[in-house]
Amino acid sequence: MTPQQLAFRTKQLAIGIIKMAADLPKLIPSQTMGNQVVRAGTSSGANYRAACKSKSLKDFIYKLKVVEEELDETIYWLEIIGETHVYMRDTVSGLHAEANELLLIISQSLRTAKRNQKDKKNQKKPASLHGKVTPSKS
Repeated sequence: MTPQQLAFRTKQLAIGIIKMAADLPKLIPSQTMGNQVVRAGTSSGANYRAACKSKSLKDFIYKLKVVEEELDETIYWLEIIGETHVYMRDTVSGLHAEANELLLIISQSLRTAKRNQKDKKNQKKPASLHGKVTPSKS
């Protein structure tokens, strides 16, 4: 999946969450849950866009970790809404499935980025620190 496709999917998730939250009852508990899921769901997309503009691998990993956390929080709030607003289960279930899939993709991207960072660090170390034994001059 390209970064553009992932950015599109996170944006579509945010739009779906906004529309779902607009349909929640105008009661304080429902609106509180709606505000929370909108904040987390839109933040994941915005932070992914920021990660794509990172200046370094370290910055990319940091920003992608934020995306991962926001998606996890989004999933939490979708679960709460789905369990307390049974009539919205179909809508919530589609959003929940997409958020879960995005979380898996982001988590895998994070693992890859961390592995690349580790490989990059290992390339800068002297050969003797790579686990290779240098012959002694005795």
